[in-house]
Amino acid sequence: MYRIREVDGNDDDIADSLAELHQLTFLDAAPVPKFDQGHWWLAFRGTEPVAFAGIIPSTHVFNAGYFCRVGVLGKHCGHRLQLRLMRALEARARLNGWCSIISDTTDNMHSANNFIRAGYRLFSPRHPWAWPNTLYWRKDVK
Repeated sequence: MYRIREVDGNDDDIADSLAELHQLTFLDAAPVPKFDQGHWWLAFRGTEPVAFAGIIPSTHVFNAGYFCRVGVLGKHCGHRLQLRLMRALEARARLNGWCSIISDTTDNMHSANNFIRAGYRLFSPRHPWAWPNTLYWRKDVK
């Protein structure tokens, strides 16, 4: 059984766990986020952290959260952890008073399909911030 909980990225032990999961899931393909910013969640199998996600205030869309990272260890894929983490951060976005959540994926079919399953829609930002082949996602949470 898995459990998900919001964690404090300012706590050194939590930040270390988030950084370790980031390294194990992204290797060197993405920069390590600043865990002391925004809101972060860990998914646990027993006492072992096996997945994480984070959301920060968007700098691209007014009154929105930016779903900046999610990672699930390979042997724990297939248990809908990304979807469960998405629900948790959507609830936090509503508590923050944000109107929507935005995110992006590049060459990641599994994450793109999870965005679709979770009710996100593709959109074209006025000022794209990533690669030419990046897909941009948005979900209204109000």
